[in-house]
Amino acid sequence: MSLGNFVKRFRDITRNDAGINGDAQRIEQLTWMLFLKIYDDMESESELLDPSYQSIVPQELRWHNWADTANNKALKGDELLTFIDNVLFTGLKNLELPANCPMFQAIIKSVFTDIHNYMKNGTLIYQVLELINECDFSDPKQSHTFGTIYESILKELQSAGASGEFYTPRALTDFMAQHVNLQLGDKVADFACGTGGFLKSAYDVLAKQTNDGKVSDLQVLNSSFYGIEKKPLPYLLSVTNLLLHRIEQPHIVNGNSLSKNVDDYTDKDKFSVILMNPPYGGSELDIIQKNFPSNLRSAETADLFMTLIMYRLAYNGRAAVVIPDGLLFGGGNKRAIKERLLQRFNLHTILRLPTSVFAPYTSIATNVLFFDRLSKEEEQANKGWSTKQTWFYRMDMPQGYKNFSKTKPLLLEHMKDLEAWWNHREEIIVDGFPKAKAFTPDELKQLDFNFAQCGFPTVEEEILPPDELIAQYQAKRQEQEAIVDKALANILALINAKE
Repeated sequence: MSLGNFVKRFRDITRNDAGINGDAQRIEQLTWMLFLKIYDDMESESELLDPSYQSIVPQELRWHNWADTANNKALKGDELLTFIDNVLFTGLKNLELPANCPMFQAIIKSVFTDIHNYMKNGTLIYQVLELINECDFSDPKQSHTFGTIYESILKELQSAGASGEFYTPRALTDFMAQHVNLQLGDKVADFACGTGGFLKSAYDVLAKQTNDGKVSDLQVLNSSFYGIEKKPLPYLLSVTNLLLHRIEQPHIVNGNSLSKNVDDYTDKDKFSVILMNPPYGGSELDIIQKNFPSNLRSAETADLFMTLIMYRLAYNGRAAVVIPDGLLFGGGNKRAIKERLLQRFNLHTILRLPTSVFAPYTSIATNVLFFDRLSKEEEQANKGWSTKQTWFYRMDMPQGYKNFSKTKPLLLEHMKDLEAWWNHREEIIVDGFPKAKAFTPDELKQLDFNFAQCGFPTVEEEILPPDELIAQYQAKRQEQEAIVDKALANILALINAKE
């Protein structure tokens, strides 16, 4: 089944339903139905492989007993609608979980806690069931094919939210996952996992390291991924995405990663690899900010996530994190975050991204920070900077491109020059401006920890939406305030010296 055909048929059906109002509701409707179909296929496979396997879902609520249109078991019309609204959702939300319930089973209850059935026409719901039942998720070939379709649906239907959430280009998640030295056995985390794109990219890297059919390798692989997502719909999307890609034990939690005091984390709460694009542009309440040390405290979500990552990265761990420009040149708590990065971690690379990488969702300038944590012994013995040098690299637009867009997105092939430079690092000067350059921590300290190095020499003016214009203004204001603060500090130092 082709992507275009599936999406067109689904949209044609749901456009006629009075309960569906826009793509946000459309994708939630599709995803909970896909989730139940995939989950039921996987449970049926488990029952075949292990006669002792017991589903926690009552038989009447399992997909094959109420939605199997192929074998004429599916309910129809008003009976189907009544069953979904009054029996299915109520039953799944109120499931009683046995003690030590495996994550794969427990996840079905958490998924349906805040998800809704928007469709109001039982006949149209039946037509969607017929469409979904054409997909056999127990067939690896069909599952892989539909995995591609599902990713395309996410990219096509997902739009930026009010708190900085948007689709991270697959090429960028892949590149980041490919350059943190992932090894089978690593525990990989994303504390704002959205639809699971980073975890899927990590899976693609680690899956190549397994021996075909070796059960122990597959068990290690399936227990390698951890995510937290605050909002119900992205949470459902990420769980479905990972299940669809045969990650049978997706440890995905519906909650706020920032709600726990960072001093309470122990070694067992830490991860060997962290891949993230934290939400930014949003703000957190005072009660959340108090979970962080006073010098690192901030209302800005991106700053808090950067601090969280530093507290939850294990010894010898590696991280790649997308951050906005504001952190690079900001002072105050942002300066403290950057100084801590250089002191406690090996901040080896900062990748400056073109502003249109996340088009059409936002034009806010972004960057990727790559950093490692030392071993426990090295960290205890270290008396100075953990970072020896930080390389900055500016990724220019590919030839023939003025901007990336929804129809012309960032692709891995656009990162070939970066890939070549990554393994053979050297300083690059273009038209008198540095494109790649290394700085020592002492040099960055002399720059007052201004990480906005190797920036873009020219920026064409463009008309931005009001919310993006405000965000850009705030970022520029922070840069100017940092300059003013430094100048005032110098003046006060001169005054005190004369006294």
